[in-house]
Amino acid sequence: MTCKFSALRMSRRRFLTRSAAAGASFLAMPYLSRAADRPVVSHGVQSGDVGINSGMIWSRADRPAQMMVEVATTESFNNARTLPPMAALPETDFTAKLLLDNLPAGQDIFYRVKFRDLSHTEIVGEPVTGRFRTAPADRRDVSFVWGGDVAGQGWGINAEDGGMVTYATMRKHNPDFLIHSGDTIYADGPILPEVKLPDGTVWKNTITVPEKAKVAETLDEFRAAHKYNLLDENVRAFNAQVPIFGQWDDHEVTNNWSLSKQLPAAYKERDITLLAARGARAFHEMYPISVNPAEPGRVYRTLNYGPHLDVFMLDERSYRGPNGPNLQETYGPDAYFIGPEQMAWLKRALMASKATWKVIASDMPIGIVVENDAVNHTGSEAIAQGDGPARGRELEIADILRFIKSAGIRNTVWLTADVHYTAAHYYNPDKAQFQDFEPFWEFVSGPFHAGTFGPGAMDNTFGPEVRFVKAPGPGKQNLPPSAGMQFFGHVKIDGSSGQMTVTLRDRADVALWATVLDPKLS
Repeated sequence: MTCKFSALRMSRRRFLTRSAAAGASFLAMPYLSRAADRPVVSHGVQSGDVGINSGMIWSRADRPAQMMVEVATTESFNNARTLPPMAALPETDFTAKLLLDNLPAGQDIFYRVKFRDLSHTEIVGEPVTGRFRTAPADRRDVSFVWGGDVAGQGWGINAEDGGMVTYATMRKHNPDFLIHSGDTIYADGPILPEVKLPDGTVWKNTITVPEKAKVAETLDEFRAAHKYNLLDENVRAFNAQVPIFGQWDDHEVTNNWSLSKQLPAAYKERDITLLAARGARAFHEMYPISVNPAEPGRVYRTLNYGPHLDVFMLDERSYRGPNGPNLQETYGPDAYFIGPEQMAWLKRALMASKATWKVIASDMPIGIVVENDAVNHTGSEAIAQGDGPARGRELEIADILRFIKSAGIRNTVWLTADVHYTAAHYYNPDKAQFQDFEPFWEFVSGPFHAGTFGPGAMDNTFGPEVRFVKAPGPGKQNLPPSAGMQFFGHVKIDGSSGQMTVTLRDRADVALWATVLDPKLS
């Protein structure tokens, strides 16, 4: 009797192995597999970098496995196309990305992901379904959202507060895509079980993981920070429906990092370059970002989304010079912010664009002063460093704005996040120290789920007029998500007229401010 039931107590994998050795005829009967023996989709599915006929998809298994993907244009999957399997191995923390191509334009695309065991291909896990909409080839309406800053300042997943509510609010708009403006994680921000609030109440992080009890230093700890956010059901539901156009900023590594970063005592690993390399690898593993063969880790890229819209994703972290006073009067390595090669790419891409609107997705704002050391009020983390002529990193912005004007490029709009409040800035050359540019708008939004700060001081170099701002104000900094001051931006482009409507919203979906922009003819 004992011998008879000992096989039933074995794991499915061990049992199949022994049965195969004995020549058992029932080896290929998958219904014998227990659910626990099957590889599973551990952190949902994502899509990203969607174009007219393609899109990247992403998923993660709980063990070494093969990612199996079906793609269809109907939710029933009656016309499904099965793609070749792709390995999800320990080297990438069991993640896998796959480009879906040869897709019809302007079409809802459904994809189904499941994982199968590497050793026993008849053992297959349950599927998870996602969807996205390819870019239109014609002039139809386009809608998207943007913002950044997730799980910052210790504000993690709190089920009592509804989790990461902003994602659920954005999903209700059924946008074509999300521009994630960076600070996708806070690798430098531990998530502890509780945070005491000034009024004596307690914010509870009802979901925590051991790796988030400290700053991220190892590759696995950086990966864990991304996986932590994917434990929120609002985030997973959003990712399964809305493609992500992702970029990174500082907190994917550590606060305000550059090559001059002096790491605080919390870090045992003192090499900022090594930390940045690990942070970059985890970021690219965990997001459905397209891979550029010329530079596999490249973040800056052009995303074409139909006749009305091109999106230019910037990387203002990888190529910058050291954070310093930012007062150089001539351009050189110490004044780099996006760097010469990315500058040249942006100019070429803008010149080549035939789209009505050219959205420049910047992970940091142009005219808001962001200090490198906010406690001692020293150094510069972003572009602006105070009133006056263009200096330091502002020299790059001046060059770009001058080029846009001289080349006759029309309808550029800058979108950003980073500062943890929402605002609308109109850059007016008549009120600027540097005046060789055409007027343009910059819209700021976020945080999605982090502490709320601001507003920041404005720099008059490029003449920003603050048309709207919502921020906590003095003495009310680092408000928790439960305070309601979590923000995102929503953009609609009318297919027939080409008009762009920009609306700044909070997590309750209140429209705080909006404007309608008419496209200028070339």
